[in-house]
Amino acid sequence: MNITVFDHLDTLYKKAADTFVELSEKSIQKHGKFTVALSGGSSPKAIFSLLATQEYAEKIEWNKLYFFWVDERWVPLEDEKSNFKMTLETLLDKVPVNRNQIFPMYKDGVEPEDYAKEYELHIRNVLGDEGIFDFILLGMGDDGHTASLFPGEKILHEKEKWVDAYYLKPQEMYRITLTEPIINKAENVLIVTFGKSKKHALNEVLHGAYEPELYPLQLIEKKEGVQIFTDEEATN
Repeated sequence: MNITVFDHLDTLYKKAADTFVELSEKSIQKHGKFTVALSGGSSPKAIFSLLATQEYAEKIEWNKLYFFWVDERWVPLEDEKSNFKMTLETLLDKVPVNRNQIFPMYKDGVEPEDYAKEYELHIRNVLGDEGIFDFILLGMGDDGHTASLFPGEKILHEKEKWVDAYYLKPQEMYRITLTEPIINKAENVLIVTFGKSKKHALNEVLHGAYEPELYPLQLIEKKEGVQIFTDEEATN
C-alpha cells in the first residue's frame, strides 16, 4: 500500500486524474479495455470534473471504458442523492462513452436485493468469472466506512456475493454495494480521504488494532496496487 499526503487538494485531484489516465492506458494496452467502479461524493466529483476537461478527456479511449459503481443509495437515477446522476452530469455526459458500457446501480421496478444479483451478472459478463476490476475508486467516511460497508452491519462478513443490498436503519433507506471480496480482487484501488474529520478513523485504519467491525476500511487489503491519497489535516 502506498500513502501519499498532499499539501493542497487541487494537487490531490490532479494526481488522481493522472492516475486514472495512466491506468486506463495500461489496461487497454494489456487487454483492450478499462473496467472501473466509481464512488460518489465531493472528492470523486472534483476528479470527474477534471477528467471531463479537454486536457484529460483527449488522453482517454472512452469507447474502451466500462463504468460500474462501488455503491449507491437505492433512489431513482434522476434523484439528487444518486451517485449515477452526479457522475453523468460531471463526466459521462461530456465524453464519448458507449452507453451500453455504463451500468447504473439502480433499476426501476425491481427490489434492491434482486437487482444486486442482476448487477453481479453484469459484472461477470464484462469482467468474467474472476471478477477483477482494473480500477476501483473508494472514499472513507468519518466513521471509517467505505462503499456501503458501514460499521456493525452484517454485510461486513459477506464472502460469497460480489454485490449485495440491505436496509441501513440509521439512514432509513436501502443501499446497494460491492462487497469486500470483489473490491479486494481489483488490480488497483485508490482511496481518497482527507480533512480533520477523517483523522481519527484514518489513524485507526492504518495504525490501530484490526477491528473492521468498527472501521470497515480495514477490510481493504494493504497490498500493492492499493493507494491512499490524503492531506496533512487527516494525518498530522
